[in-house]
Amino acid sequence: MDLIANHISHRFGALDVLDDVSFTVGAGEVVAIVGPSGCGKSTLLSILGGLLRPSAGVAELRGAPPPGSLNPLTFVFQDFALLPWATVEENVEFPLLHSGLGTAERLGVVDDALKRTGLSDFRATYPKQLSGGMRQRVGIARALAVRPAILLMDEPLSALDSQTRELLMEDFVRLLADGAMSAVYVTHNLEEAVRLADRIVVLSRRPGRVREVVTIPMTRGERGDVNARGQLLALQNQLWSLIRTEAIDAEREVQHA
Repeated sequence: MDLIANHISHRFGALDVLDDVSFTVGAGEVVAIVGPSGCGKSTLLSILGGLLRPSAGVAELRGAPPPGSLNPLTFVFQDFALLPWATVEENVEFPLLHSGLGTAERLGVVDDALKRTGLSDFRATYPKQLSGGMRQRVGIARALAVRPAILLMDEPLSALDSQTRELLMEDFVRLLADGAMSAVYVTHNLEEAVRLADRIVVLSRRPGRVREVVTIPMTRGERGDVNARGQLLALQNQLWSLIRTEAIDAEREVQHA
């Protein structure tokens, strides 16, 4: 299943946020979206996921979802968005409650999602008893439970410390390795972008326009090799050179607002 951003523009009142943004996320592809603060990355993700109707243009799905998919699109948020009164198992099961699945089948889906995210031993635990990294794993398991065609991830690692972020990046690499899911990954972190994405859409300062699309010339498996660090750093520097001046201007605008 492909996700297509077709000439998307958006404004909030008199404020132009996005201007004529177009790109396609192919089946099994990971596309990162980067750009200066305030360029409309999260707004674009909300439009792609159907949470917000664009002022112009359209986001559309093309092709069939994978077999057994209960929801073609699902989000992984920065703030985990877990039910604090529910256990890990209950949080993961929550989006399945009105899916039409029988109890046994539903619990089988939950078991699989917990196993894939390393949470099987924590199924009876409550979110407040977990670290930030483990809470984000619950959010990922909940997203996997609906067997999505496309994951929409909004800064999913930004609230975590560097060690936890590194471990979860490895988890994402593993979960996306078989190409069964596509992903759109919004991030400020250029290291995350070059580690996880097949292509990176670079947006300009507000109103966000597609300034450039950068293709990563290595598989995600190859990027884990120590010898790839130099090339990955060069790609990060390339991305930073594209957004540095506008990022500085955006920061000054915030400081003087």
